[in-house]
Amino acid sequence: MGTLISADDTWVLWTVLALSAALSIYLEQKYKWASKITGCILATLFTLILANLNIIPTDAPVYDAVWGYVVPLAVPLLLFNANVKKIWKESGRILVIYLLSSVGTLLGGFFAFFALKNAIPKLNDIIPMFVGTYTGGSVNFIAMSQQYEVPGKTVSAALVADNLLMAIYVFVLISLPAMAIIKKLYKQPYEDALRANTANQDQNKTMAAKYWGAKEISLKDIAFAVAIAFTIVTVSTKLAGLISSAFSGGDVFSKFIGGFFGNKYLLITTFTMLIASFFPKQMSSVKGAQEIGTFLIYLFFAVIGAPASIPMIIRESPLLLVLALIVVATNMIVSLVLGKIFKFSIEEIIIASNANVGGPTTAAAMAVSKGWTELIIPGLLTGTLGYVIGNYLGIFVGMLLH
Repeated sequence: MGTLISADDTWVLWTVLALSAALSIYLEQKYKWASKITGCILATLFTLILANLNIIPTDAPVYDAVWGYVVPLAVPLLLFNANVKKIWKESGRILVIYLLSSVGTLLGGFFAFFALKNAIPKLNDIIPMFVGTYTGGSVNFIAMSQQYEVPGKTVSAALVADNLLMAIYVFVLISLPAMAIIKKLYKQPYEDALRANTANQDQNKTMAAKYWGAKEISLKDIAFAVAIAFTIVTVSTKLAGLISSAFSGGDVFSKFIGGFFGNKYLLITTFTMLIASFFPKQMSSVKGAQEIGTFLIYLFFAVIGAPASIPMIIRESPLLLVLALIVVATNMIVSLVLGKIFKFSIEEIIIASNANVGGPTTAAAMAVSKGWTELIIPGLLTGTLGYVIGNYLGIFVGMLLH
């Protein structure tokens, strides 16, 4: 069935994404109900509704441009004030709970296989895709689909199920801190700090409005922020390509080096942190980088909702949605249980689980949207590491199931 706006209507689709991001930011800062939902979820819901009403397409070059260009630019912009001296202290705990959370994904893959092996053909080829993507991201999903030569129709239906469930799960994660049982069982130091910092401020304003208050930003700030971000992304992308080519062998060492250091997101994060650490005064003097980067992340959240075609899932394979639900639900349960046992805060658990299920960009975006600024960098770092771990866990599961 055709859509009101065609996939090649580039300017109109960019307008839809920009308006979705802008409207979600406005609502988040204007109304407390929207602030509780958060702007990133609103942006996703807007495009999800438009896609399922056949107003916008579920696949378009514009969406690919956001994934390929907008998201990489957002990462360095969000890290301009990174201090490498605090990285290990801040990321060490998140890395631990992230690895514990990935155990949930692994177990969920096995549970889903034994629950659905008689209902879904060639499930042993499909499970590695979901284990990969719910440990790292869509990069792992595509890699595992190629590794096990999954048919294109199955890959498309599975990817739609993945996107829809991820959008729902992000909403669930964001809602967790407000639940009474969660407040009773888990520490919430980041939420407590936010409440303390805003206790004496205007109570009529939402948390988002207080956090994103007006700042003095000059033309030079915008120019430097964008130019530095472009430079970091360009150098990282080129270097990642060279490393991947140099270590393209089939042995374990080459796969690790090529997959880890050949990942542009890892290099983008590393270069930005190094620059911010060696030139802290210069980088911190560039105003507006976080604002620009956050708006770009909101565009990304708008794109997440577009491929989630509910009719396609119902028509092609509703069981794939059930499969995804089993894996993600197991991840959440294991994350909460192990997080409680090892005394992690609910914010750390949420970001770690998000880094598993959604990847580094969604983890960072959630930290930004909630005002947990100390967790932005850890979310990016651990999520980026997941791009490598996801492939290994996906292959490991595939070997056991074949």
